[in-house]
Amino acid sequence: MPMQNNHQMLEKLQTPCLLLDESRLRANIARMKERIAGLGVAFRPHLKTAKSLDVAHIAMASPKGPAMVSTLREAEYFADGGVRDMIYGVGIAPAKLARISAIRARGVDLAIILDSAEQTEAVAAHIRATGDPIPVLIEVDADGHRSGIAPSDAATLLGIGRRLTDGGATLRGVLLHAGDSYSLNDPSALAAAAENERASAVMAAENLRSAGLPCPVVSVGSTPTARFARDLTGVTEVRAGVFMFGDLFQAGVGSVAMEDIALTVLATVIGHQRAKRWIIVDAGWMALSRDRSTAKQAVDQGYGVVCDPSGRPYPDLIVADANQEHGILAIRGGSSATLPNLPVGSRVRILPNHACATGAQHDRYHILDGGGSVSAVWPRINGW
Repeated sequence: MPMQNNHQMLEKLQTPCLLLDESRLRANIARMKERIAGLGVAFRPHLKTAKSLDVAHIAMASPKGPAMVSTLREAEYFADGGVRDMIYGVGIAPAKLARISAIRARGVDLAIILDSAEQTEAVAAHIRATGDPIPVLIEVDADGHRSGIAPSDAATLLGIGRRLTDGGATLRGVLLHAGDSYSLNDPSALAAAAENERASAVMAAENLRSAGLPCPVVSVGSTPTARFARDLTGVTEVRAGVFMFGDLFQAGVGSVAMEDIALTVLATVIGHQRAKRWIIVDAGWMALSRDRSTAKQAVDQGYGVVCDPSGRPYPDLIVADANQEHGILAIRGGSSATLPNLPVGSRVRILPNHACATGAQHDRYHILDGGGSVSAVWPRINGW
């Protein structure tokens, strides 16, 4: 969606607002696509961070998909934009099945995931009532991070698989998310997590197939394991999403480099507390999010790393604290760096801890061109 004035300088934007460096975005996506293709499997971009059709068209293999979504609001929005191949990647709640079928009735191949007998019975009852043979992937838990059936629990896996096929559902396969990889930062440990994810997926798939049940799709994914996987034998597709934008948490994991982070929040200096060595900006946790995930990593980045208008980080300057609409910039504890001279009205850019959470605070991306101007505005959606 081009802006009416075509190009704008950052000084003219109302702050706080979300900036997206298009060249970094495209480079991050191109690297991931090349890596996954080199491992011989398909790539299904997760659009939960992007929530933008403009970004989706860069990330997907075609305008119709494939894609992964985390909310039904996303599924409806991307369906409106012509995407026809999606997985809703949150365990299905029975009350959402009617909405799933409404989206599918528009010609969208929307699949769901589940991991329990209760969900399976709800899906079977819905299919009996509607005749919609909803495609289902069984969620498998590779690392105890969240939801899913243990890959070695063949009895539960087969029980769900048989009930789905008997109930008229289309058993599409298995799906895993190696979320525990987010707690790692050593490349060899991350490669091991990726191999555990792969082996768990293959074990579950083989259990289904050996019982005569279909399992055409073996889907794995997280940004860290996609980045560090060495072998994907037996896997059919990889999913990842936050890598497109990058953030400080993923930089702490080692999944992205700081210089590849494409997303920043533009803020304006509104005051100083010189006795405290603070600079105050108009971006608080409503603009940056409450996410403090880097606090558990080797380097605590506060609420974000502060950069100059070109995107170059100031030495050890972070958002040390945040109120609802105020951000407090300060030098990182223990550093000998000095505060930069930032008079009231100065603009800064803040690298986020968690791109998904920060993006959710905003309804659009201001797209940066190579010259540092804003060349377009891309809308994004929120909600469920």
